[in-house]
Amino acid sequence: MSFDLASRLAERQAADLFRQRPLLQTPQGPQVRADDQELLAFCSNDYLGLANHPEVIRAMQQGAEKWGVGGGASHLVIGHSTPHHELEEALAEFTGRPRALLFSTGYMANLAVVTALLGQGDSVLQDRLNHASLLDAGLLCGARFSRYLHNDAVSLANRLRKATGNCLVVTDGVFSMDGDLADLPALCAEARATQAWVMVDDAHGFGPLGVTGGGIVEHFGLGQDDVQVLVGTLGKAFGTAGAFVAGSEELIETLIQFARPYIYTTSQPPAVACATLQSLELLRSEHWRREHLNRLIARFRQGAAEIGLSLMDSPTPIQPILVGDSARALKLSSLLKDRGLLVGAIRPPTVPAGSARLRVTLSAAHSDAQLELLLEALAECWPQVQSDA
Repeated sequence: MSFDLASRLAERQAADLFRQRPLLQTPQGPQVRADDQELLAFCSNDYLGLANHPEVIRAMQQGAEKWGVGGGASHLVIGHSTPHHELEEALAEFTGRPRALLFSTGYMANLAVVTALLGQGDSVLQDRLNHASLLDAGLLCGARFSRYLHNDAVSLANRLRKATGNCLVVTDGVFSMDGDLADLPALCAEARATQAWVMVDDAHGFGPLGVTGGGIVEHFGLGQDDVQVLVGTLGKAFGTAGAFVAGSEELIETLIQFARPYIYTTSQPPAVACATLQSLELLRSEHWRREHLNRLIARFRQGAAEIGLSLMDSPTPIQPILVGDSARALKLSSLLKDRGLLVGAIRPPTVPAGSARLRVTLSAAHSDAQLELLLEALAECWPQVQSDA
């Protein structure tokens, strides 16, 4: 018997679900060249415009000159360099927690936490719309795995009553495909009532949310007693690469001792940590980036409503335009690309069937004029897509 991969691929293509990688031929930024075409991009997670910032680039160059270009080994062997350690201390201070632990990717961080904390006889309760890395971690850890209704504290409470052993409630801070915020105060209250822990993956919240960019926990004024495990990624608003977990001394030491994705992988290049230290400083000090970004978000939502677009309930840089049908979403994306704008069509299985969308993402690097170009193009293209309904 052989694997019939050709049929699987053909089925995906016939259902308008085939995925292709745009070839980016310039650094990240609003104006890019992709697939040999000059485009204005509204699809990057570089929310604060730091991925190509000259000071961040300089920090990485200087870090490479001093520390080389490879981590060399795992953190527990001889791969834990001074820049890694300094970044962990800075992230702990930034989040207001005793310690932080650096990871090479957000996927690894989520797998590490859930599989290190839970096993057979325990319970993991997750939002239905959580990121794939969180769901995979729940399936792999061996605990009893249950998914509560999206952002529904009552649904969570019902599942908490049936939980056994150590119980971990897991949610995204900002849901990456909808852009809405987790109702953390309500979720944390339910967890506290049953002595369950709460884990928040705030990959898309750090930077845009909070007075200092501290994310959804800062946004809601919550602390470590409410959210015991806080995860952040560095490849979005921070503009670099990697991830971190912040929490108590005991949590971080437990991950160092028991988290296989941490123990058995080479550390990230120290120069990347040097770059992240610089981007963290910019994230915290240059408040105008968040202020400008919030103005862009408000203007986009106003303009989209005037056009008659169906948006999700999102106060974040993630502004999905709900289209529904995958073929129509592809058509809208293609029409925009013909006009020099790059906005990706998101289709099942990334989102539920019937909820295909264009995922517009805004950045502090976008100008007011660039946003108006997007709104003008949407006003021209949307009627053409509607005619196909």
